[in-house]
Amino acid sequence: MGCKSERNHAQAVFTRSDIMAVPPAYSDLGKAAKDIFSKGYGFGIVKLDLKTKSQNGVEFNTSGSTNTDTGKAGGSLETKYKMSDLGLSFNQKWNTDNMLSTEVSVEDQLAQGLKVALDTSFVPNTGKRSGKLKTGYKRDFVNMSCDIDFEGPVLHSSAVLGYEGWLAGYQMAFDTAKSKLVQNHFALGYKTGDFQLHTNVNDGAEFGGSVYQKVTDQLETAVTLSWTTGSNNTRFGVAAKYQLDKDASLSAKVNNSSLIGVGYTQSLRPGVKLTLSALVDGKNFNTGGHKVGLGFELEA
Repeated sequence: MGCKSERNHAQAVFTRSDIMAVPPAYSDLGKAAKDIFSKGYGFGIVKLDLKTKSQNGVEFNTSGSTNTDTGKAGGSLETKYKMSDLGLSFNQKWNTDNMLSTEVSVEDQLAQGLKVALDTSFVPNTGKRSGKLKTGYKRDFVNMSCDIDFEGPVLHSSAVLGYEGWLAGYQMAFDTAKSKLVQNHFALGYKTGDFQLHTNVNDGAEFGGSVYQKVTDQLETAVTLSWTTGSNNTRFGVAAKYQLDKDASLSAKVNNSSLIGVGYTQSLRPGVKLTLSALVDGKNFNTGGHKVGLGFELEA
């Protein structure tokens, strides 16, 4: 009798936590499928990422890359510092295009679940400045955001509602100077532990959807489809990721344009990861134009 009571209580707790989970942000809807298509690839790029952390908790992310087609090189340096007791976060980034951006945010201090951030950028060469005031609110069943881009100014807002795995979202952008709605997006989805379904309509003209499934502990698959009004072409792609062992994984994807991508990721040692990738144009296999990529990730 006691075991049965404990089992029922555990099931009730699981159901309650599942029902009352905070839904993802609008930009993260369908993220599992997007990751299968994007992570583990770097076509036409040789890239090096270095992540370090100082004793006082400051994180440094350094990235450098070279485009093998154009030969153009670029890089960035990002520093992050969190004061967890005050809910404060500082994030500063500089890149080789000589843009300096800074974000200061405070979370769970003004109200539980509320995050407020000020994001600014400055280009010394041109003197151009821009800034955004960002707000986000996350609670059970709801995830909302409202950002003001001072260049315009443009108001960006989104909301996602979730209940028992079902998700419904809306995203909009309103240009206050022109009194015009410049973005109008809707999304519906369903999410469980090993399955995700996402559909969206952007500005009433672009329709899309994705399906993600974790088939086994080693195999993950994803399918994406999109269609634009006024076009007879439906774009679709299929991708999969297979975990060969705890240190190696293989990724592959193909779309209806016969572009075939493959990627191989290997952890050489703790904190050192190597990524090899290639993109093959199946329609023009003999004419060349294929791309390869190489990436190193170092973390200390």
